[in-house]
Amino acid sequence: MRRKDREITNAGEIREILARARVMHLGLYDGEYPYVVPMHYGFTFEDGKLTLYAHCAKEGRKLNLIRRDGRVFVEIDTDEALVPGAAACSWGACYASVMGRGRAAIVDDEDEKCRALALLMKTQTGKEFSFTPAMAAAVTVLRVDVEAYTAKARRRPG
Repeated sequence: MRRKDREITNAGEIREILARARVMHLGLYDGEYPYVVPMHYGFTFEDGKLTLYAHCAKEGRKLNLIRRDGRVFVEIDTDEALVPGAAACSWGACYASVMGRGRAAIVDDEDEKCRALALLMKTQTGKEFSFTPAMAAAVTVLRVDVEAYTAKARRRPG
């Protein structure tokens, strides 16, 4: 990371970023060009291990790409705000972000699907929900096992 002064290594701060944000950008391999899709997510972050969950339709480009090559990159950001400057080149932006690479897989286990959907709803709404296997069967659940990640932020001045 070039800007070490903005690096975040504290697990609590990383967890807060993940809890405040709502959308992860999932980057997949698609031949010559990358394919990036925004997705709502849920997560677990225990002992430095980050696992992300998302849901989607039962078929489509994203699933085809994951089946072909599960290597992915994720980007999650929040707290975006412009920082005005005196001249065009002195403007900036505040943000907090987590980025990482890992492997995506389709979750087949009914219990894991139900837990994943509950985590997704907790992250998105702050509320507790429960899911039955019948409810979970209506969607595909993806798990991203993040192998390496970084986090950084530029805080608001003041």
